[in-house]
Parts: sequence; structure tokens; C-alpha cells
Amino acid sequence: MRDHTKLRAFTLADDLVLAVYRVTQSFPGYEQFGLANQMRRAAISAASNIVEGCARSTEADYLRFLDMAFGSCRELAYQATVAARLGYISAEDSTSLGSLATETCKTLNGLIRSLRRQTSR
Repeated sequence: MRDHTKLRAFTLADDLVLAVYRVTQSFPGYEQFGLANQMRRAAISAASNIVEGCARSTEADYLRFLDMAFGSCRELAYQATVAARLGYISAEDSTSLGSLATETCKTLNGLIRSLRRQTSR
């Protein structure tokens, strides 16, 4: 079994979860079940899929869950821009979340590409 805590992608995704929860606390009450919830779900999904992928026994399953984590990260990066455009978060918070999501995606992408190269051999 793989140890997700040793993956930089997981550490970044975990940091992203905490950042999203902090930022979305200030959303208007009527958005707590809308965009705030979607952002939280995307962040949790990214980290959780890394954890679940690490627990899978095959490389194919592992890669599938990493792909889902990558998609959730990309989703969150978009949602952060929407939240800023709606005035729910500052431009600085949007940039910060976007940068962390992008770094997480890049790290995940590197891991995914590396694993795919190994499995194609």
C-alpha cells in the first residue's frame, strides 16, 4: 500500500482544503449551499481521491483516482475566479487559491505522467 502522506501532491491538496475552508467562511449565508459548498467539495475531492488512489491495489486504479483529483483541482481553480468575480472573495484570495490549485495540479500531472511512463514499459 502507498503512503499518501509522503506525496507532495497530497500535502498541497491538503493545504488547499484548509485554504478553501478559511476563505469560504466569509461567503454570504445564501451561498453556503451554493458556490462555497462546491468549492469545498472540489478541494476535499482532490485530497480524498489521492488518499483513495493510494489505497488501491492496482496502478490503473491509482492513476484513475489521481486523474479525478486533477480534475477536482482544475474545477476549484475555476471556482475561485468565479467567487472573485462575484465579489465573495478578494482578488488576492482568488490568486492565492488559484496558485495553490495550479501548483497542486502541476504536481499531480507530474506524478501521473511518471506513473504512466512506468506502466507503459
